[in-house]
Amino acid sequence: MTKLKLAILGVGLIGGSFGLALKDKLHDKIYITGTTRTEKSCKKAEMMGAVDKGYIDNTAAVKDADVVYLSTPVLQMVPIVQQILPCLKKGTIITDAGSTKQYIAASLQRILPEGIYYVPAHPMAGREQSGITAASKDLFKNKSYVIIKDPKMFTPAEAVEKIRTLIVLTGAHVTELDLVKHDRCASLISHVPHITAAALVNLLNRNYNDLEECIKLAGGGFKDTTRIASSNADMWADICISNPIPIINDLQTLQMIIDDVIAAVNNKDREALYDYFSTAKQTRDKIIDESKNMYEIE
Repeated sequence: MTKLKLAILGVGLIGGSFGLALKDKLHDKIYITGTTRTEKSCKKAEMMGAVDKGYIDNTAAVKDADVVYLSTPVLQMVPIVQQILPCLKKGTIITDAGSTKQYIAASLQRILPEGIYYVPAHPMAGREQSGITAASKDLFKNKSYVIIKDPKMFTPAEAVEKIRTLIVLTGAHVTELDLVKHDRCASLISHVPHITAAALVNLLNRNYNDLEECIKLAGGGFKDTTRIASSNADMWADICISNPIPIINDLQTLQMIIDDVIAAVNNKDREALYDYFSTAKQTRDKIIDESKNMYEIE
C-alpha cells in the first residue's frame, strides 16, 4: 500500500505535534519528513518520532510529498513556498498552521501553478513554550481547528477533504470560517489577548524601580493572566504585521474600554466599576459554560 508522504516545514511545537499525532494514528501508513533550523533539532525530531527523516533544506524535505504542512512564522511561509514550488509534484496539497489567513491566501493565490493546491487552516492550540521539545501528540485534542473555505481559491473538494481527514486524526474539532471572518475572530480571541498579556508584563518593566517588591506579590493571578506572554516573539511579530486592520481596530476598542475604567476610577464611580467587572464575569462564565462540551478552552 502506498504511504502518504507528509512534509512538515518548521518542526517546532505545532508542526512537531501534528507529526506526532498522525504517527500515533497512522503508524507506517505515513512517511513524514520535516525541517528544523539546526541538525540538533532534526535529530531530536527524529528521536521523538515527529518525523521519519529530518532536514535543514526545505527542498529536500518536500521531494515527492503529497502534503506540505507549513508551520513557520507567517511572514516566512510565502518565501518558503516560492522556494519549494519547483520541487513539488502535480497534485501536492499545501496547508498551513498560520494564525492569519488573508495575507497568506492572497499571496499564494498569485503564485501557485495549476495542479498545486492550498488549503488554509489554523489550529487553535498552543503553549507558551516553543520548539520540538514542547511538542505533544495530544496538543490538538478537543481543540478547535479551523479550515478556511473561500470560493475565490478554487481548491478542489478532494484536497480539502484530505486535509480534514488528517486534522480529525489529531483529535481536534474541525470547523469552517471564511477568510475575513477568521482573521477578525482570531484578532479578538487570540491576537489582542497575546498583545495585552505582553503589555502587562512590559508594565512591570516600566516600573522597574519597584520590580523586586512587585514580584513578591506575584501569585497565580499574575501567572495565569500573563502565561501567553512567554510565547515565541518571531511568531507574534509576524502575526501583528500580517493581520493589521483587525488588530488595530480591536486595540483601539480596548483602549476606549481602558479609558472608561480610568475615568471611573478617577471619578470614584463604584457603580461603573462594578458593572465593568460584573459584565466581564457574566460574559466569560457564559462563554465557558456554552463551549465546555465542544472545545477545551485553556
